Amino acid sequence: MFIDVHNPVARTPSARAFPLLLKQLWITPLANSPAREIVYRDGRRFTYRQTWARIARLASALAELGVRPGMTVAVMDWDSHRYFECFFAIPMMGCVLQTVNVRLSRAQVAYTLNHAEADVVLANAEFVPLLDAIRDDLTRKITFVLLSDATPASPPAAPFAGEYETLLARASAAYDFPDFDENTRATTFYTTGTTGEPKGVYYSHRQLVLHTLAIAGWLGTAPVQGRLHREDVYMPITPMFHVHAWGMPYAATLLGLKQVYPGRYDGATLLRLIRDEKVTFSHCVPTLLQMLLDHPDSKLTDLSHLKMVIGGSALSPGLCRRALERGIDVFTGYGMSETCPIQTVLHLSSTEAATSIEQQAELRTLTGSPFMLCDVRVADDAVRGQPHDGVSQCEVVFRSPWLTQGYLKDPARSEALWRGGYLHSGDIGSIDSDGRLRITDRLKDVIKTGGEWVSSLTLEGLISRIPGVSEVAVIAVPDPKWGERPLALVVPQAGATLTSDSIRAELEQAAHAGAIGTYAVPDAIRFVESLAKTSVGKLDKKKLRQLHATAPAAPSAGSHPNPTPATAQRRTP
Repeated sequence: MFIDVHNPVARTPSARAFPLLLKQLWITPLANSPAREIVYRDGRRFTYRQTWARIARLASALAELGVRPGMTVAVMDWDSHRYFECFFAIPMMGCVLQTVNVRLSRAQVAYTLNHAEADVVLANAEFVPLLDAIRDDLTRKITFVLLSDATPASPPAAPFAGEYETLLARASAAYDFPDFDENTRATTFYTTGTTGEPKGVYYSHRQLVLHTLAIAGWLGTAPVQGRLHREDVYMPITPMFHVHAWGMPYAATLLGLKQVYPGRYDGATLLRLIRDEKVTFSHCVPTLLQMLLDHPDSKLTDLSHLKMVIGGSALSPGLCRRALERGIDVFTGYGMSETCPIQTVLHLSSTEAATSIEQQAELRTLTGSPFMLCDVRVADDAVRGQPHDGVSQCEVVFRSPWLTQGYLKDPARSEALWRGGYLHSGDIGSIDSDGRLRITDRLKDVIKTGGEWVSSLTLEGLISRIPGVSEVAVIAVPDPKWGERPLALVVPQAGATLTSDSIRAELEQAAHAGAIGTYAVPDAIRFVESLAKTSVGKLDKKKLRQLHATAPAAPSAGSHPNPTPATAQRRTP
C-alpha cells in the first residue's frame, strides 16, 4: 500500500539538493585515487583524472555535433575505454545511452535503433559493414561517429561525421555537467525472448546509483570470500552492452579501482591481461569461464588471485569444482536484464569456506541470498509468497529500488512483467531456511513427463560432475506416451571416453540415492560437438529444442518409471 503523506522536509534557502546522478560517482575516485588507471587491451592507459577530462571532451564533442538533453546516443563497440567513457558522458549530459547488442541479427539491430529513436550512433570500425547493410532500414536521420583502434585513425569516410579520438582532441575539457531530476532515464538496451521483437529495458540515474551503492556495500562486506575492496583490479568478461556489464563498471569507478577493458573477448588476451595487469575481480557466464579453463594458456597462468562472479545461467558443480581446483574464488550472482541486474549473491560463511572443495562446489552453485534492499520471493500464481523450507517451488518474483519500471513503448508486456505488483522472473525456485535461493529451472525449460516436473538444471548439474563431460544441456523432447521426456546433449572433453550407458548409470545411482526421481533419468543421451549459445553466451535452449526436437531413441512403452512420486519437483498450481 502506498499513501501520500504531505510532510516534506524543510529546506534551507541556501541548501543545495544532491540528486543521485551518475556524475556523483566520480567525486570519490577523483579525490582518493586520481592516479589509478583505466587500461585498454592494446596498452592504452589513462588515469582517472585523465579519463574525467576525456569524458568532458566527449560531451563537448557530442554537443558540437548537435546532441542535446533528451536525445538517444547509441554505442556499438566491444569492451573498451571508449565504451567506459560513454557509460558516463552520454547520460551525464541528460541524454539516453543505448548499448547496442552487436551480436543480434542485422534486422534486430536495425529494429532496436529505430525503436529507441537513436539520434547518434558511435560505431566500431568492425561494424561498418553491418551499418551499411541496415542503412536503408533505419527510419530516422542518424549522425554516425567512427570508433577506431588504429593509431592514428584513418580519416572516416561517409556517412561518419568524425572519428572518436580526433573529435576528442579538438573538443573542450571544460564541459559543465548539469544537475537534473535523478529519475531521468539514463540507459536503454534490448533483451530478446522466445517470441516477438527485442524488448527495451530502461533505467534512471537514481536506479543506477542505488544499484552501484548496493554492489559496493554488499560485496564489500562479504565475510571471507568474494569480497570487493579498493585495491582490487577489475576486468569485465560480460559485455558492456549486456545490462551495463552487470553494473560493475559503475561500482569499480565509485571505489576507484584499476580497471582493465579487454576489447573483443578471446581466451589468450583475457588470460594475458589477467596475468600482466594482475586482475583480481571479474564476472562472466559459465561458458566463458569454461573457455578460460580449457584454453592452452590457462595452465601457464596463475588464477589463484581471481574472484569470479558467475551469472546468466546456472553454474554447474562440475565447472565450479574445476575453477576451485585452479584457486579461483568462484561464486554465483543472479538477476536478469529487467533487474539491473543483481538480486542475489552467494557468499560462504567462515565455516562453509573451511569445508572441502566438493562441499563448496555444491554450496557455491546455489543461487544465493537476497542482495541489499532486494525483496526476493517465490510466489504462486496469486503472487502469494511460499515458505522458506527449501522444498516449496514457485516462480521467483522481485521488488527492489532498481527494477525496470516497464518495457519501452510496450504497456501490455510491461503489465505482464509486473503482474500483482512484483516483477516476474520466469524462473522456478525455492528458498531455504537460511534465506538462500535455489533456481531449479526456467518456466519455459522445465520438463513435464507423465504429470511430473523434471528440472533440467538438476540433471545438468549431475551430468556435469561426471569425469570427461565438458558441457551439457538437458531439453524436453516430445514423447507420444508421456508428453515430454528429457534428452541430454553432452559435449565430451577432448580424449574422454564416455558412453550413454555410463552416464545413465551415474544418473540411476543418483535416482537410487533420492537426488532425482527415476522418471527423470533420460531415455536418450546424445553426444554433440557444441551447444548453441545466445548472443550473451547462455545456452540457447530454444534453438537446441528446434535442432533436436525428435522423440528419444529408447521406446516409451510400459509404465512410467516413477516409484517415488513424493520426491517429484512440482510447481505449485
